[in-house]
Amino acid sequence: MSSTNVAVPFPDAQPPGYDWFEDEPVFDPERHLTLEEPAEVIMLTDLGYSADEIATKATAVAATTPIRILSDEGAAQMLTTARRLRPYVRRAGDRVERTTRGGCYRSKWLRDLATSPDVAAHLSKIYGVDVSPHAMPVHLGHLNYEPSQIDVAIDKWHHDTIALDYVMMVTDPALVHGGQFEYFNGTKHEAAAIAAAGEVPPVERRVAPNVPGPGYAIILHGDMVVHRAAPITADCERITMVNAYMSMNPLVDEQSRSRDLIPVDDHEVLWTEWAKFAAWRSHGRLEHLLESLPFTPDRDVVIAQLEASVADVQRAIADMKTGEVPQEHYGA
Repeated sequence: MSSTNVAVPFPDAQPPGYDWFEDEPVFDPERHLTLEEPAEVIMLTDLGYSADEIATKATAVAATTPIRILSDEGAAQMLTTARRLRPYVRRAGDRVERTTRGGCYRSKWLRDLATSPDVAAHLSKIYGVDVSPHAMPVHLGHLNYEPSQIDVAIDKWHHDTIALDYVMMVTDPALVHGGQFEYFNGTKHEAAAIAAAGEVPPVERRVAPNVPGPGYAIILHGDMVVHRAAPITADCERITMVNAYMSMNPLVDEQSRSRDLIPVDDHEVLWTEWAKFAAWRSHGRLEHLLESLPFTPDRDVVIAQLEASVADVQRAIADMKTGEVPQEHYGA
């Protein structure tokens, strides 16, 4: 399985208010990448999902043990870039206190890492499906920083607003007090039931992978795996980078909650990126309809296929018109 395609090319122009950093090194996959295979791949069935639930999703993979993505030189540059982007930190709704998004419109090094075809091809092999860097660049190179207070979750229990991603440690985990990445050994439905009872996932059902160092990442089916970043227990620097991907097959479920981004991202960026993402999916579905729709006297069958083909665009329009809604999560 290889990833040679890009769903939507990264824009040639920058949005208003974004300028490129000066004096950055050029991203070089030979120098900055060290792509390793996971020791273990956890499947959605291992978390308790049924075959019917999995059938329409981007992949049957749930998560992996940590794998190395960046070389020592790449990890050092990633930390430098993350620190340069810290002045652009903002709150991500009611989930994350300090995050930077849109960094790929400021750092060409981060952009080229986030859109690297070598990394996408490597993840395609792990996921078992052809993937592309996400069509919405706000989801590329997303950075989370330590909160201003200790004993407060860096990110609440949640499932992601996108289908596929990796969570990379940018700072050395050996120097971080607490702040472990954890995921729930169960389904979203179980997590929702636990949250409805006023509880959080019990300790015995949490998995906290041991991340060997900076530049290592957990590969994740973020929409299907409930996870969080635990509180730090003492003052320290703690940075992670999340990079998003999407299946090149537009017939699978969208697995996105772009409406959650309305209170988070700059609107001059969000609306356009969101529209292009929805258009790409509907374009692919309409192409499939053109190629596969048989002759039939059943009007309802044809209507249903037409509706399914443009559902992503219609949903995007409806969500944009509705505007800001409470973000989905399962509590701290």
